[in-house]
Amino acid sequence: MRRMEHARTPGLPFMKMHGLGNDFVVLDLRHGMNAPDAATVAAMADRRFGVGFDQLATVDHDDAGADARLVFFNADGSRSAACGNATRCIARWLIDATGKPRLRLRTDHAVLEAEDAGAGLTRVNMGPPVLDWRAIPLSHDVDIDHLPIPGDPVATGMGNPHLTFFVPDADAVDLERFGAEHEHHPLYPERTNVEIVQVLSRDAIRLRIWERGTGPTLASGSCSCAAAVAAARRGLTERQVTVHVPGGEIMIDWREDGVWMTARTAHIFDGVWRG
Repeated sequence: MRRMEHARTPGLPFMKMHGLGNDFVVLDLRHGMNAPDAATVAAMADRRFGVGFDQLATVDHDDAGADARLVFFNADGSRSAACGNATRCIARWLIDATGKPRLRLRTDHAVLEAEDAGAGLTRVNMGPPVLDWRAIPLSHDVDIDHLPIPGDPVATGMGNPHLTFFVPDADAVDLERFGAEHEHHPLYPERTNVEIVQVLSRDAIRLRIWERGTGPTLASGSCSCAAAVAAARRGLTERQVTVHVPGGEIMIDWREDGVWMTARTAHIFDGVWRG
């Protein structure tokens, strides 16, 4: 009897998705459900006592004409203006649901274009990189291509802040220590994502990722874009590269109209949060 009563208890319906192991909980708010508060987001993110995810995203109607309005939260409950892989996952879901081959998705960063790239791939234009220190944002004016930080890293904005280091061997870096230390660097007033990049060739890089408010992740769309843009600005690669992340491969193409990213997505399961 108790099991039957529990099954009727209202909860928070969600979808679990991932892009190359970068995993998300997605909430569809278009039918009247309210967005969770920061404490609920953090509880859901716990991989032992909750659902577990790198980011949470909500989908809602957009009053200004886009196909949907997306809002992103980090695993600690803080809000993020951009999340490339979550955008691709939601775009794939909406493309399949509506039959539209192209979508416009509003985020806190910008209205992003998404399209079916064929062969199960989804492509999203993350917009032009942010290359002004104020908008990244940084705490003061510096050379963003050569930051005054040991390791000579690069600063980039992709709707969220990024700090990119180039190293000969990405595996040699203690990511847990290095990422946690640099996420809170005083040059970044809103904290930062941290990328460790090993250049493999003119058209390929290897990437390890520390995401702001989350920690190590198997993939990240915005981090892959930032790393590719930083490598091209340094003259280490072309503007079109394959980014090898622990969860697979992301194709990045820095065009005149923005940074396009293409990769696979997965809708894993649906559930109900009763916490």
